[in-house]
Amino acid sequence: MNKNIKIRFQFLLSPFILGLFACLFLTSTGIAAAAKTKKTVTAYTVGPGDILSISVWKEEGLDKEVLIRPDGGMSFPLAGDIPAGGKSVAQLQKLLVSKIKRYIPDPVVTVAVRQIQNNKIFVVGKVNRPGEYLGAAYIDVMQALAMAGGLNAYASSNNIKILRRVNGSIKSILFEYDEVASGYKLHQDIILESGDVVVVP
Repeated sequence: MNKNIKIRFQFLLSPFILGLFACLFLTSTGIAAAAKTKKTVTAYTVGPGDILSISVWKEEGLDKEVLIRPDGGMSFPLAGDIPAGGKSVAQLQKLLVSKIKRYIPDPVVTVAVRQIQNNKIFVVGKVNRPGEYLGAAYIDVMQALAMAGGLNAYASSNNIKILRRVNGSIKSILFEYDEVASGYKLHQDIILESGDVVVVP
């Protein structure tokens, strides 16, 4: 009798165990897939003509809108003249804190980009509307291609290049349109920087 009950219990338990393993497998597979397709976002860097909204917590007199000058510099009370061009919002916040903390203990500084002026990108080659485009703070490659009317029928979609000037030299970044559009290699869909040229052969 006990033997029969034991056998029946094992028989009923087997599908449960198999189902549990199946759930664990699918969950781990989903996590791996999500990690594989995670998109990397690079920070927007401010430049001439941009307007920043800067505030210091509990210091109403330090709530200012600041224009980035043509030379990339800006002025802010207690911080003086600082080089802002080419810095991300996070880098600029850190720099302002380092300046202001000489006068205010542990300042909490908030920086936001209120208006973008300098984010010009170029899309050339086999797209339907090649040209120069003014982008918002965060324009990625897929969005830029959409602004340019998409690829034409003759485009080599997996050989697109982003040309970026870095310290006086040109850096070429590969963008495989078909892979990204299919949900793979999403890390290639980078945030474009002002002056970037998207070349569609």
